[in-house]
Amino acid sequence: MRSSVVQDIQFPKQPALQLIYDTAPIGLAYLSPDCRYLQINQRLTEICGISVEGHLGRTVRDCVPALASAVEGIVRSIMETGKPVTGVEVYGQRPGHNDERCWITYWHPQRAPNGSIVGVNVAAEEITERKRSEREIRAARDAAERALHHLQETQASLIEAEKLAALGRLVAGVAHEINSPVGTSLTVASVLEQKCADFATEVARGKLKRSSLTDFIEVVESASSLLVGNLKRAADLVQSFKQVAVDRNYFERREFDLSEVTEQVLSNLRPALPKNNLALEVDCAPHLAMNSYPGPYGQVLTNLFVNSVAHAFPDGKGGTIAIRLRASGADHVEILFADDGCGMGHDVRRQAFDPFFTTRRDNGRIGLGLHIVHNIVMNRLGGELDLDSAPGMGTRVRITLPRVAPQRGTDS
Repeated sequence: MRSSVVQDIQFPKQPALQLIYDTAPIGLAYLSPDCRYLQINQRLTEICGISVEGHLGRTVRDCVPALASAVEGIVRSIMETGKPVTGVEVYGQRPGHNDERCWITYWHPQRAPNGSIVGVNVAAEEITERKRSEREIRAARDAAERALHHLQETQASLIEAEKLAALGRLVAGVAHEINSPVGTSLTVASVLEQKCADFATEVARGKLKRSSLTDFIEVVESASSLLVGNLKRAADLVQSFKQVAVDRNYFERREFDLSEVTEQVLSNLRPALPKNNLALEVDCAPHLAMNSYPGPYGQVLTNLFVNSVAHAFPDGKGGTIAIRLRASGADHVEILFADDGCGMGHDVRRQAFDPFFTTRRDNGRIGLGLHIVHNIVMNRLGGELDLDSAPGMGTRVRITLPRVAPQRGTDS
């Protein structure tokens, strides 16, 4: 459709320009300074659902009262400053439709040969679909962010649960280990109690013999020695577990000897060895002074141990777990954790440290043990970790840690 109705101000006419105007792929209009429609092209009628006859010569306020104030403000600004106004988004509804539409508009002054502004050219491009897509993308992104946040919270909860489960295994191990010295002490104490009663009866009868006194003294000495030894063993176990538990709960940074902390952690893990037909070889170089986090380090050692026991020796097949500690230069230490178990294939080794990856999900495993190891070593302890394994060749985990852990915002 061509329209060249003119009122008050003549729209510049040149055949070539008029053809371009009428066939442009975007909506075009020409407004007078008092905001009357002097020209409208075919595309504008299509995207806005308007008729040429219903607009030409009429003011914006008569045709689209909802947009009148904004349009008048833009035209007034151009008339006063002479500067174009671009990128203005306009929202509205097409006549007879309830769906909201959106157009992006560009407003430029139309000048007479003498330079005075005689009107305003408006270009409008409908971006309804683009805005709808943007809203859908934002909604999808927000939903994804919420899902990710929920996943991260769930993962954090599972990691905490796994840490508590590891601590629970330590408690069970210590309880089992303490049963032996405490049980022996209880038996010895019972025997000693009976001997004391028999000795007191003999004394009360006045028939005490030198041989009876000698036997009693020997029993007391033997029982005392057994009681002291077993109770000391129990006390050492309790103290070891207490230190490990405190370190785990509070993740405190402190100075410690790596070999001593390693022995403390392993003392709580050894009870799992006999029932799994396993041997443990430990080679710790002395005087490996650290200023780091013994609790997280203990968590790493525990998780590696538990993972090896659970996965490396299927069907009750026995084997050996070896742990070696060495200095690595002046500022680092190296921990080598190895087993001679079944090893890992390429795909398993590649995913070993991924969260929630496990080959034993049917046994209730959730696949966070080695992920926690990787996270603690790399982030909390500031170290490096390397995994080497092959089917039938066992597994070796090499950890290099700085003697002085990196400072963290929560360190005191």
